[in-house]
Amino acid sequence: MKTIDKGDIETFLYEGTDEMIDFGSDKIPLPPSIFKGQLRLKNGKQITAPTEWRLRIWNWWYAARKAEIEDDVLIQTAATTSGAKEIVNKPYYHVTDNAVMNSLIFRSAFEYNIGHVVFFSCTVMHQSSDVPLKETDFDANKEIHPNYFGVGWTKVYIEKMCEFYSRIGNTKYTVIRHTNIFGPYDKYDLEKSHVFGATMTKVMTANNEEKIVVWGTGEEERDLLYVSNLVDFVDLAVKKQSNKYELFNVGCGSSVSVSDLVKKIIGHSGKNIKIEYDLSKPTIKTKLCLDITKAKYMLRWFPKVSLDEGIKKTIKWYKKK
Repeated sequence: MKTIDKGDIETFLYEGTDEMIDFGSDKIPLPPSIFKGQLRLKNGKQITAPTEWRLRIWNWWYAARKAEIEDDVLIQTAATTSGAKEIVNKPYYHVTDNAVMNSLIFRSAFEYNIGHVVFFSCTVMHQSSDVPLKETDFDANKEIHPNYFGVGWTKVYIEKMCEFYSRIGNTKYTVIRHTNIFGPYDKYDLEKSHVFGATMTKVMTANNEEKIVVWGTGEEERDLLYVSNLVDFVDLAVKKQSNKYELFNVGCGSSVSVSDLVKKIIGHSGKNIKIEYDLSKPTIKTKLCLDITKAKYMLRWFPKVSLDEGIKKTIKWYKKK
């Protein structure tokens, strides 16, 4: 068979699909090791390239789009999540899926030389605290809260995996330890939602003079951040971060008790609803808020939408959905 020039190639095929990819396409195929070598030439012929040609052909495609790939930003928000019920009763729920998923995603980002990866972590590795916690306040020698042991160490592992890949490759990593995010399009079913989503559902589906049940005493405190504030942070991190790896706290910077949160949501709903506390239900009695000084200093980020304003916005959206 005569040699082939890249100008002769129209489409090519790779493992795991029967789809022929246009050679001028921006769609990234799987790594070259599983490129099948099946080509359709511009003259209409379909051939299988010899083994020694396959890496060369893949490299032609990759070289043509290398600059575009290096400018890509991968925002990794996918995760297996749940509320306190699953964390207490099924503590393994968050471990395997999240570890495996992110391991494969970050390896692919490394192999394809993606420009920037933004990973959404969380704050479950922190112990309860009466003062705002900095990024450096996590101490691996201290025991993580028993209910958060599995998911907490999983998050720490994934954070360190981001740092690992930032050291051996060209990809920049931003790790976000965010607090409880709330707002439109959150989970609002009572089985899988966090405290805000569950409370909002209970309040908005209750009638006047009815009561809603709050799990536990309502004394635990959470740092809640409206979703648009988080989006603003991601935008600034992508534009301004210069170092290969950074870990940022992203939160409101103050905490509110679950009991006060429930009262705020009821108040902004305009309903007259009574509260009953069910001490038999699972709850995690911790207090946590984040020190967001680093994000303010390095990126000039601060939360623009307050808790009360965010509650109003969410109620307005909920009524329309």
